Amino acid sequence: MKLDEIEAFVAVVQSPSLSHAAESLQLTQPAVTRRIQNFEETLGVELFDRNTRPLKATPMGRVVYEQCRAIVREVDALLHLVTDDASLAGVLRIGVAQTVADVALPGALQALRKAHPDLHARVSTGWGGPLLQKVGDGELDAAAVLLPANRALPDALAGASLGTLKLAVVARKGALKKRPHTLAECQSLGWVLNPDGCGFRAGLQHALAGQGHTLKLNLETLGTELQLGLVADGVGLGLVPLPLLQASPHAARLDVVQVSDFRPEITVWIVHPRAPGRMQTAISVLADSVAQQFDAARLARAA
Repeated sequence: MKLDEIEAFVAVVQSPSLSHAAESLQLTQPAVTRRIQNFEETLGVELFDRNTRPLKATPMGRVVYEQCRAIVREVDALLHLVTDDASLAGVLRIGVAQTVADVALPGALQALRKAHPDLHARVSTGWGGPLLQKVGDGELDAAAVLLPANRALPDALAGASLGTLKLAVVARKGALKKRPHTLAECQSLGWVLNPDGCGFRAGLQHALAGQGHTLKLNLETLGTELQLGLVADGVGLGLVPLPLLQASPHAARLDVVQVSDFRPEITVWIVHPRAPGRMQTAISVLADSVAQQFDAARLARAA
């Protein structure tokens, strides 16, 4: 059993095709196939179902994959120990929740380029749950996501809270009287929210369900600015991060609604594999920058 066979096996499981795995390993497809066959012969089991396209791991293959992924991570961590002074190069694959991207991504990428000029960041955005899955599957090196403060991470992942983000319920200016309102009272106007999968929307639905109400959704659309524009036009209420509201050109046409029985906030997390290898320093730079920018946004709001 050789390390390059284990790495080839992990790459094939994680890749959408054999050709993609070969490209990532800088090998030919026949070379990757030979390594997989040698690995299977050593173990005495079939790791892939050859009747599927693309190749899918067998049930035993999935079990072996989890162990092999841990081995690859530990080897990366070992290499990191002896190459700590070397300049980082290559690609850092980052997943970022859209709200985190709106608040902190440009500054985080700038800090990353300054600390590791030879490292290229490849960024993808999405909801927290799918991004966590991609980190767990080895498709991403780290993710900056929005999660409840008490969210438990899978065993294979490690994470740290970077701070909290307060949300605001907003309405078209003058649509509601200047007094505290209950969620039930807000229901009459309906909501303009992100599509299903958004943590903000899930928190609102949970709060409404706890009071025996069903979310009244007027319109769902992606993008904070688009949502704020629709709210300012009277389409319904919105639920947005305060820093983005304050920076919006629509802010003058909006009121922040005081809701007496709903005080939403969510936690910003950086999540990565338990053994991130050589990318640990780059992930730390990313986390520090995101945390600093959210702190700055909170201080600006307080001022």
